[in-house]
Amino acid sequence: QVQLVESGGGLVQAGGSLRLSCAASGTIYRINTMGWYRQAPGKQRELVADITSGGSTNYADSVKGRFTISRDDAKNTVNLQMNSLKPEDTAVYYCRIVVLFTKYYWGQGTQVTVSS
Repeated sequence: QVQLVESGGGLVQAGGSLRLSCAASGTIYRINTMGWYRQAPGKQRELVADITSGGSTNYADSVKGRFTISRDDAKNTVNLQMNSLKPEDTAVYYCRIVVLFTKYYWGQGTQVTVSS
């Protein structure tokens, strides 16, 4: 059983910063890609950023230059540093990991609200 626990969400003013963290626990073998997704009210869930086991990163165009994803394989954690936040970044943010290239696990989500 694999569990993902997210933390770090909250309310921040536009221009501010937040750091999201996600810790994976349980019986975990090889974690491939780790990533963050978000879902705003009335919209589909979308990729924010992900990082491969080799360290390659991928960002949504809307967050490039503002968000930074990182991972710590010794601790099975993935982080998302979010700077220069905008009201349109408001969403529930979900962590996702891929294990053995075939198994996908999601966190429960953490709310990020950016006020104007």
